[in-house]
Amino acid sequence: MSDPIDGPVLAIDIGGTKLAAALVEPDGRIAAYDRAPTPNEPGVDGDELWRALEALLDKVAADAGDPPLAGVGAGCGGPMTWPAAEVSPLNIPAWRGFPLRERLRARHPGLPVRIHNDAICVAAGEHWLGAGRGHDNVLGMVVSTGVGGGLILDGRLVNGASGNAGHIGHVVVEPDGPPCACGGRGCLEAIARGPGLVDWARRQGWRQGGSDLTGVELAADARRGDPVAGAAMRRAGRAIGIAIASATHLCDLEVAAIGGGLSQAGPLLFDPLDEAFRTHARMDFARRARIVPAALGQTAGLVGAAALVYAQDRYWSAG
Repeated sequence: MSDPIDGPVLAIDIGGTKLAAALVEPDGRIAAYDRAPTPNEPGVDGDELWRALEALLDKVAADAGDPPLAGVGAGCGGPMTWPAAEVSPLNIPAWRGFPLRERLRARHPGLPVRIHNDAICVAAGEHWLGAGRGHDNVLGMVVSTGVGGGLILDGRLVNGASGNAGHIGHVVVEPDGPPCACGGRGCLEAIARGPGLVDWARRQGWRQGGSDLTGVELAADARRGDPVAGAAMRRAGRAIGIAIASATHLCDLEVAAIGGGLSQAGPLLFDPLDEAFRTHARMDFARRARIVPAALGQTAGLVGAAALVYAQDRYWSAG
């Protein structure tokens, strides 16, 4: 067990549409928080994006009175080299091999700086203080513009050979399904990610006039009874349920906690998800797993990034 850490951790969540930062206290309470749009337009270079992140970090620290920090934790989309955290997020073209950990270490000399995949941070947060608290075998998932995940087994984060264990978005759920950005076909991400669902629904005749439609609007139309939107949500739920059934058989899970924007659809997503899970999870031990919404909402990634520092005995095994 690691020694208790005093002082807040600067937690960072880097995504394709937003940058978020917070000062997180040792009990997981968020003492200061802010967010900013990710500069992700064509022509933006890596240093310009870094400066935007620095400005956000400066503002969050100033809002809290610039207290001494205990460390820095960050979640960022992948792929990345781990634990060096040279990041090349698929949804942030400006960063290719960007030395994120090196830059943050230079900015905060002498402090522990720990970076992991953003979905893994969500899994750590949910296990530490969220829906997986008190359980040793937990899958944390994010279903949003992409689909990612992280695994806690026997009470500890599983990193795998390259830091990518738990990447459930590329479990194949439909072998003859749509092509995926990874180069495969029928991956969970290709079917259940928000933009993919919107594309599928538009091909079926949903809202032909709009060009900037999102999964949030799709879910809203499904609630209003739009048959195509409803079918899209059932398609996503079924794919997620099949993937979790496979993961549960493989890992003997107790809890699967699902967060991200699409998870806010509630029963529209979770009812077909649960039905598919019960259909495909046939072993008694697998059927005992509970599938629940993430409890920490949009702050799960920030709380999990802080957990990389505060609870390093469970969530950080690298130097």
